Amino acid sequence: QVQLVESGGGLVQAGGSLRLSCAASGRTVRYRGMAWFRQAPGKEREFVAAINWSGDSTDYPDSNTVRLTISRDNDKNTAYLQMNSLKPEDTAVYYCAVSKNGHGSRNVNDYDYWGQGTQVTVSS
Repeated sequence: QVQLVESGGGLVQAGGSLRLSCAASGRTVRYRGMAWFRQAPGKEREFVAAINWSGDSTDYPDSNTVRLTISRDNDKNTAYLQMNSLKPEDTAVYYCAVSKNGHGSRNVNDYDYWGQGTQVTVSS
C-alpha cells in the first residue's frame, strides 16, 4: 500500500504562488508516474499535471501557460507542484495520485493511489 499526504495549500491572493508537496510512504513510488488533479465544488476532478517515473517527461493541460511546474524527488519519495500567477479559478482541492505504471496520464482511471487533498483558495 502507498499513503500519500499533500501539503502546501492555503489562501493566497491572485497573482501569488504556491508550492504543493506530495509525500509518499509505505512503498517506494520511484518507478511509478505521479500526477496532480484538482476538484472545485460542483465540478469533476480535473487533470493538472503529470510526470513519469524518472522525471524527464511531464504533461500539462493544453491551457497551461507555463504557470504550472511538476517535479519529483525520488530519493524523498515526493512530488511537487509549483503554481505561479494564481487566479481565483484555480481555487480547488488539489489531489496527488500515483500511476499504475511508470508513465503519467490525464486519465483518473490510470491511478490507483490518491491523497486526501489540500485546499487551495485564491482570492481576487
